[in-house]
Amino acid sequence: MTDDYYVSLLDRAKNCLPETIENHERFSLPEMDVLQEGKITVIRNFIDITDRLRRDPQHVLQYLLRELGTPGNIEGRRSVLKAKLSITQISERIQEYTDMFVICSECGLPDTHMLKEGRTHVLECEACGARRPINARKSSKSDTSSDLRAGDVIEVLIHDMGKKGDGVGKYQSYLVVVPGTVKGTRVKVKITNISGTTAFGSVTQDETTR
Repeated sequence: MTDDYYVSLLDRAKNCLPETIENHERFSLPEMDVLQEGKITVIRNFIDITDRLRRDPQHVLQYLLRELGTPGNIEGRRSVLKAKLSITQISERIQEYTDMFVICSECGLPDTHMLKEGRTHVLECEACGARRPINARKSSKSDTSSDLRAGDVIEVLIHDMGKKGDGVGKYQSYLVVVPGTVKGTRVKVKITNISGTTAFGSVTQDETTR
């Protein structure tokens, strides 16, 4: 067999290699396009960022809301965080998310996907085959917030107002949305629904403490 034949075989094998093996550039995210509107912070290219991460936008959003301690939602291709936040604060949280839920600890590539094995979430790398459990950072506060259930009655200080005029308070690691309340009022709230780290409730007894 001629040298040209071997060269053609090598070229064919190289063309079959996945792009992730050839590309060793440092993984980077799109530059964040952040707009502040009073006490609201908008990430205008949020979906561009989650597309680059290859993760569910709601999963990324819930992580940000929990770590930044604010309510928020996705509107089209942007996310709206109901607090005044700096680009640095948001960038640091997204970098933490990337390190925890995206980057392979063995080869450093972002070509991973998440699996659930029993009660454990596992990060599996498509480039090198490495697997590792995802260890979410625990809050320094007591983790009793996981015991909050619909029907529970809790006491909350309303410290802010949501976009739709609902009162917003904090209970352990949960943001509690309570319609018909006023900022500065302490109320007893019956939890009616829980979505991620946001709880919704109705007033059972007002305490006009300001």
